[in-house]
Amino acid sequence: METAVHEAVNQAGAHGGAFVPIALVIAVAALAGLGFLWLRQPPLVGFILAGILLGPTGFGLISEDADIAFLGEMGVVVLLFFIGMELSIRAFVLSLKQALLVVLGQLATAAILAGIIGFALEATTREVVILSFVFAISSTVVAMKMLDEMGALRGDAGKIAVGVLIAQDIAVVPMLIFVSSFGGDGFDVTQTLIKVVVAVGIMAGLLWYFSRFGKLKVPFSDKVEDKVELLALGALALCFSAAAISGVAGMSPAYGAFLAGICVGNSTLRSRIIPVVEPIQSVLLVIFFLSIGLLIDLQFIWDQLFSVLLVAFGVVAAKSVLNVMFLRWTGSSAQTALIAGLSMAQIGEFSFVLAAAGLSAAALNQDLYRLVIAVTAISLLVSPVWVSVMRRVEASLSEGLESYRNALALAYAQELREVDRGRAFVGTLYSGVRTRLKALSHARHERRRRKAEASSSEAKTTEANDT
Repeated sequence: METAVHEAVNQAGAHGGAFVPIALVIAVAALAGLGFLWLRQPPLVGFILAGILLGPTGFGLISEDADIAFLGEMGVVVLLFFIGMELSIRAFVLSLKQALLVVLGQLATAAILAGIIGFALEATTREVVILSFVFAISSTVVAMKMLDEMGALRGDAGKIAVGVLIAQDIAVVPMLIFVSSFGGDGFDVTQTLIKVVVAVGIMAGLLWYFSRFGKLKVPFSDKVEDKVELLALGALALCFSAAAISGVAGMSPAYGAFLAGICVGNSTLRSRIIPVVEPIQSVLLVIFFLSIGLLIDLQFIWDQLFSVLLVAFGVVAAKSVLNVMFLRWTGSSAQTALIAGLSMAQIGEFSFVLAAAGLSAAALNQDLYRLVIAVTAISLLVSPVWVSVMRRVEASLSEGLESYRNALALAYAQELREVDRGRAFVGTLYSGVRTRLKALSHARHERRRRKAEASSSEAKTTEANDT
């Protein structure tokens, strides 16, 4: 009996020790998130950094784990469920035409960019397709956070940006179907197209129904609207049931979750369910971004530093310029296009999901997968810089400046003045140094002339004396 008690105590101690790294990871993630929040930056950047520092290529406190990856996938499913709940169908339908045109333009230019990078890296056609999907997607979480902090989320820039982001999230569904179909030796075009048509048709049908007939009345809603536990359990049951059915049907779990979110968001229980599900979604998203940090290979980034940085900043810069161009061409004002375009400059969180699907289908090699993870993470990590740029440009444009060049010049007037002062200082210093060098050269030349004259005079005197 005593031996059994000792064994039970030892086992409990062993299991208790397993909570130490978990507690440390959560504490570091919380502190990192609070730190970036204090700096008025997206906390998710802190979560990614926490995963990098504590991951296999960091301090090695935690290793890549299937359970963590699974929780991260759950975070994505709940994220799409929540996006579906918050989707305002009427507002989305009003911006649908422009959003679709912008997304099509983003996909086309992303395909060209992916083709150039794929050619340089000798990538296959399937890998180029996956890269184009990855580069086209922006981060819904980061973009909406930036716009909200600027107070632009409810304005024209926020409305069109949200419309484009929602259209991108919807486009993720056929993208995942395509990428998942790459597995095996062949690619069944007919079957894949049928899946995509069915998926888009169901979604279009739902959007049409709710835009025409309004709210969906939930049976017994008056009896459960104050039961927080039942609301949370029922919402998550619907979310994961729809995700499971969609996955079994060969679509995508995220697609089913998004449809379930649309149904809940257009029901009579919407206002009750959103505040209940939001904390659960936040926790799973933290785990998702932590898992991103765990996937980042610091040794690979160090070995391929130039390539990773070139691709990352090239993609972000290209997306910034092209987003603004597409928004201007589709009718947005200069101010709206600039703010909305910069908010969508980064690569999105669903790019990780697309890359993972490509790796699972053996359509993406390990090196390209690590490159995608590194480039996407860097684009998210530099998002605080984009927040600063957006705030300055928005403040300048609010004064009525319609020229991007003038707005940027006013936004960075202080820095430009410092640059001018520095240029003037360097010019003065250069002129002074040049004058001194000329003086020194002239003095040296004069000394040599006098020395030559003295030597010549001395030689003549010696010759006269000898004579």
